[in-house]
Amino acid sequence: MTQNGSLVDELQRLEAQALTAVEEAASADALEEVRITFLGRKEGRISGILRRVGELEPEERPRVGAEANRIKSRLQEALDQRQAALEQASRSDSGELDLTLPGRRGWQGGRHPVTRVVDELVEIFRGLGFTRARGPEAETEWYNFEALNTPLDHPAADEQDTLYLKGGHLLRSHTSPVQVRVMEKHEPPIRVLAPGMVYRRDSYDATHTPGFAQLEGLAVDEGITFVDLKATLAEFARRYWGPGTRVRFRPSFFPFTEPSAEVDVKRVVRRADGTEEETDWLEIMGAGMVDPAVLEAAGIDPERYTGFAFGMGPGRIGLLKYGIPDLRLYLDNDIRFLQQFSDR
Repeated sequence: MTQNGSLVDELQRLEAQALTAVEEAASADALEEVRITFLGRKEGRISGILRRVGELEPEERPRVGAEANRIKSRLQEALDQRQAALEQASRSDSGELDLTLPGRRGWQGGRHPVTRVVDELVEIFRGLGFTRARGPEAETEWYNFEALNTPLDHPAADEQDTLYLKGGHLLRSHTSPVQVRVMEKHEPPIRVLAPGMVYRRDSYDATHTPGFAQLEGLAVDEGITFVDLKATLAEFARRYWGPGTRVRFRPSFFPFTEPSAEVDVKRVVRRADGTEEETDWLEIMGAGMVDPAVLEAAGIDPERYTGFAFGMGPGRIGLLKYGIPDLRLYLDNDIRFLQQFSDR
């Protein structure tokens, strides 16, 4: 065997040793030691062999040089791959990045639970002949109080209950002003629903929030009686909670209706084992016949027309429907809570 063949064989043995050392390097420092040992310019073992090339015949030197270059390129590639593997392992161990975890799906929005309830209520009343109406959230005292038979010395108009704005306006405390605006613009027959946000100086707790959704309804026509009110709300309750739902009307007082009533429902719920059980009576809304003074303030002849009105809180309805224990969950913007109501 010539000296040329001997140097080539020696280079190939070094290649095998170096590749093994690279694979076994457990840290960046160990990997650097392997690089210096085999590829270092002064003390590197491959460089040591190349220094002996000058002893070869001129025609034999190219083969040794070509083999040395191939091995150096192969070792550098192995070193780079091992370094990348060590860096990835280091990031995974530190929690910075773990590429083995499955990718997260993009967030997809859904309707808020209160919005879902409002849409369901509107759809039911649409089937009963009602249309949807809207009005401004910043109202005047006339529309919020006086046109609804509520004088400004009434406790409801006190600053302790109502949020007043500059310029003689206030944040509406109910959606009843929408009913007045509709009656001013349209002749009977009228059947409208007015959903929207209302604002009061309430405490912020499990059953009260300063801002909340409300939905009110109004029907005005010739010959409307309390029987029509009871029939409409009873039909709504059966369509929303099921045919076994019972409805109860209790006498109450509201400045803008006379007579007035609180409306309660007793629902039939199905247990997990398939049995059915009636709930206790639960109050869901206030209602009554529109006071003649309210019709007159809106420009409608109370001698010719009568009407009924009702109002409910979709947020509280949602508590009953979905078993939600706290109104504040609607406003916390907790994705874990809200994603339960996603349309996906």
